[in-house]
Amino acid sequence: MTENTEPKTDVPDWLLPDRVYDVLKWVALIILPALATLVQTLGPVWGWTWADPAATTISAVALTIGVIIGASALKARAAKTE
Repeated sequence: MTENTEPKTDVPDWLLPDRVYDVLKWVALIILPALATLVQTLGPVWGWTWADPAATTISAVALTIGVIIGASALKARAAKTE
């Protein structure tokens, strides 16, 4: 008897696994904004000339991750209602 070992294909490609979604959400909503604030606050104190560009970059990355996980959540919600 041969078992079918092909992966299931009924899961949409755009859907993030729950664990990945949870980690990305935590990183985008808590870690990266806190890090950007820390860099921007300590920059002038320590004379970091790169603090403002770094904080802006960190914030942009957080926003991008937030948009990606938000789009995934909206598509998942829409798929559940179909």
